Amino acid sequence: MTPSHLSVVTSDYQESHSTRAKRLLAEAKAAALEHTAALEHALEAVATLSNEISEGGDAYPVGVRELSRQLTDDTVSRLQTLNAILNRNTAAKG
Repeated sequence: MTPSHLSVVTSDYQESHSTRAKRLLAEAKAAALEHTAALEHALEAVATLSNEISEGGDAYPVGVRELSRQLTDDTVSRLQTLNAILNRNTAAKG
């Protein structure tokens, strides 16, 4: 689109400060939920990969398998904690 096709559109609607603050807070909370969901998916991927390596047998060095087993356990535990926190916050708002 060229600059000659652009036009300024003005609005007579003036959003109050409180309405704007509420809208921005709602947008920030929605973004935080999206970000938290991305973290959850990333942790699930880590748990899956580390579990596959820990069960990979002799194809992987013993130290790598052990580290992966520990990482699987820790990641699953962190996922459970994350889900508990999110569920508690969702229930509190309910």
